[in-house]
Amino acid sequence: MSKVNPITAVKGTNDLLPPQSGHWQWFEAVVRTAMAAYGYRNARTPILEQTQLFVRGLGEVTDVVEKEMYTFEDRSDKHGDAASLSLRPENTAGMVRAVVEHNVLYDGGKRLYYMGPMFRRERPQRGRYRQFHQIGAEALGFSGPEVDAELILLAAHLWRELGIRDWRLELNCLGEPDERREHRAALVAYFEQHASELDADATRRLHTNPLRILDSKNPEMQRLVDGAPILLDFLGETSKRHFDVVQAILRANDVAFTINPRLVRGLDYYNLTVFEFVTERLGSQGTICGGGRYDYLIEEIGGKPAPAVGWALGVERVMALLQEEGAVPPESVPDAFAVVPEGADLAVVMRCLQQLRAAGVTIQMYAAEGARPANFKRQFKKADASGARYALVFGSDELAAGEVTLKALRDGGGAQERLPLAQSGKWAVRLKSGASTGG
Repeated sequence: MSKVNPITAVKGTNDLLPPQSGHWQWFEAVVRTAMAAYGYRNARTPILEQTQLFVRGLGEVTDVVEKEMYTFEDRSDKHGDAASLSLRPENTAGMVRAVVEHNVLYDGGKRLYYMGPMFRRERPQRGRYRQFHQIGAEALGFSGPEVDAELILLAAHLWRELGIRDWRLELNCLGEPDERREHRAALVAYFEQHASELDADATRRLHTNPLRILDSKNPEMQRLVDGAPILLDFLGETSKRHFDVVQAILRANDVAFTINPRLVRGLDYYNLTVFEFVTERLGSQGTICGGGRYDYLIEEIGGKPAPAVGWALGVERVMALLQEEGAVPPESVPDAFAVVPEGADLAVVMRCLQQLRAAGVTIQMYAAEGARPANFKRQFKKADASGARYALVFGSDELAAGEVTLKALRDGGGAQERLPLAQSGKWAVRLKSGASTGG
């Protein structure tokens, strides 16, 4: 038989296997606890959306819509009409679509969060993948600066819970549409005076989205960008007051930040407060969390006008940062490992294990990996490698007496005792708590 070539994962995607998948589960559990502490509830939206959602919501002249989306024509309609569909490149637009479609804000504002995969046609590199994962928090229906600050405090709280220390917070205010129009006119006039110095992207965006020129990553553009008019100089009193309150709340809670007047974020829907959490440990992919206020997106997608603010973090980047900082998540290990010699009555053994699991004990059972069953020495080696605190030994003598031997693997110097199978519910709690054997 000819050798079959193996099928590999698509470039820019990643498999998550133990122990890495366990680290992700730990991270997600920390996130869920933090979200609950601030009153945010989970929402889940489809991975597949109508392309027009992102064109309308993110902006037609954005890198995401122009270059990065996975889009295809769906011809399954019974009338033969082709529909353009896209894998979601981000999830704020999808969350807003769901909120509008289901009239979620009928009785007031909502705090929601999501977790899941996103898709962009990227050039794969560390921290930038074609399938990547985001966790986001969205506060919809709230207009006050205290909610902007609350979301920033939520992110800072999450970093503390994760043990992440190497980050800085950058803030900016993008103002309101009339203020941005004045700034836009000043930007266009400025860049037109320097048209010969613009790169291809800046030239293309000059009359469609000049604010995005300020977000240029081209080093040759930085001197020109640094001299451009600053949006903060065009803010009215209301926008300034909103931004001042956000800053005051952060200072009162000892959250350090810097004002970055060039911070514009990569999507069109933002207004007023925008922010990014940045680290120096991940090179060019240093933004681990970013967001801001998007008071006009709900109306843009077809809902009744309502304010909103939110952020998203990149899971792969946060996990890489945890690794860089040595903030190793705890390993998931069983409470006990079941040592089952050849010839044991498996029905009796597994009945006991199921009763213990029903009582909340986590147990890994030895199972033969080849034609010959393993001896005690090999099974105890496996038990030790599992990280379990105890071994449950179902030997022939024990089973004949209706008992099991409980042996300490970590503490207690290998102390052991025999316990009655019929009373497993009574001693199960000891396996969960890690109480020593003997008595």
